[in-house]
Amino acid sequence: MKTIHVVAAMIVKDGRALAARRGYGNYKDWWEFPGGKIKPGESPESALAREIREELRAEIRIGSLFCTVSYDYPEFHMEMQCYLCELVSDEIVLVEHEDARWLSAGELEDVRWLPSDIKPVKKLKELLRAGRQEAR
Repeated sequence: MKTIHVVAAMIVKDGRALAARRGYGNYKDWWEFPGGKIKPGESPESALAREIREELRAEIRIGSLFCTVSYDYPEFHMEMQCYLCELVSDEIVLVEHEDARWLSAGELEDVRWLPSDIKPVKKLKELLRAGRQEAR
C-alpha cells in the first residue's frame, strides 16, 4: 500500500481551534485540520508553512509537534504530523476548503472529522479544556 506523509496545522486562537471543510475528493464535506503533503526534500515545518499559504493565504507561527498519526485509508497509508500553530495575522482566505469554523473544546465533536483526525481532535480537546493553547 502506498504511504503518504502529510502535515496538519492545529491553529488555535482565543481557546478555539480552526477546522476546515474539504471541498474536493472522496472526503468532500468532511472536516479536517488544514495542511497537506510533504514534498521530497522538504522539512515538515516548511511543508506546513507552504500548505497554509496555499490553502488559507495566511502565515502561521509553527509551534511544537503535537502528535503523530498513522492511519490506513482504503487507498493509501497516511503518516501525519500535527503541529500546534498560531496565525500571524487574523485573516484567512479559503482556497481549497468550502467552509471553516473556530471550534471550542465543547464544539470540536460537532463536525464530521476525517477518520485520521479523530485522535488529534481528542487530544486537542483536552488541551483546550486545560486552558493551554499557545503554540510551543
